[in-house]
Amino acid sequence: MTRSVATLFTLLWLGLLSGCGLLGEAPDKTAGWSAQRLYAEAKAELSDGNYENAIKLYEKLESRYPYGRYAQQAQMEIAYAYFRQNEIENALAACDRFIKLHPNHPNVDYMYYLKGVANFNEDLGLLAAVSRQDPTERDPKAAKDSFNAFRDLVTRYPDSKYTPDAMKRLAYLVNALAALEVHVARYYYKRGAYVAAANRATVVVTTYQTSPALEEALGLQVLAYDKLGLAQLRDDAMRVMKLNFPDSRYAQGIVEPKQPWWKLW
Repeated sequence: MTRSVATLFTLLWLGLLSGCGLLGEAPDKTAGWSAQRLYAEAKAELSDGNYENAIKLYEKLESRYPYGRYAQQAQMEIAYAYFRQNEIENALAACDRFIKLHPNHPNVDYMYYLKGVANFNEDLGLLAAVSRQDPTERDPKAAKDSFNAFRDLVTRYPDSKYTPDAMKRLAYLVNALAALEVHVARYYYKRGAYVAAANRATVVVTTYQTSPALEEALGLQVLAYDKLGLAQLRDDAMRVMKLNFPDSRYAQGIVEPKQPWWKLW
């Protein structure tokens, strides 16, 4: 009984100390702050590059004042703060959350843009990596996600102030993704995996038609279909090749039986 009383007394004493702030837990200095003040302080931390502090303040703002323009602005700036802190997954999750919650917000175009930029920066070295890595091991997910985000922005908000830059980045991504697909197709072709080579070349022909890699993709289609004995598909690809690239080296005698295919590279 005595031991139980002592234990109870100890717990009550610890609770009292905790409530008085004597155990090292400092009182929340933001208690009672208005939404406007919380936002101003968070914005100041963000401007000073103190992203972690900014995120904490924005989260308090959203928790205490979940409705209104300050909360919505906080959600957007949390995404930006995560991006600047290089926490890309959290930034993307914040962007997706805002888009889902506020699809008609006047600044939702920025969330699409930030999604694109975050993924773009994740895979900025896509073209350079092609020459240094087994292409079948290269995962272009970030580049594709960036492409999709920028495409959504350009399609849905053509007059957005972010659209011109998004279009420039899209052009890079189209060329980078097409170059990667062609590199993979060439890799497969040289190893006798003609079905895989034809399939990867077809991705370029159907998806990245404005890329300079289109010419080689069509050439690889013709080569792979010929090796597979698919004369109709080979001839169809050749017709498209000659229509779009009449002077291409791939269109010169490429389907002659004695043509040394490997010399085309």
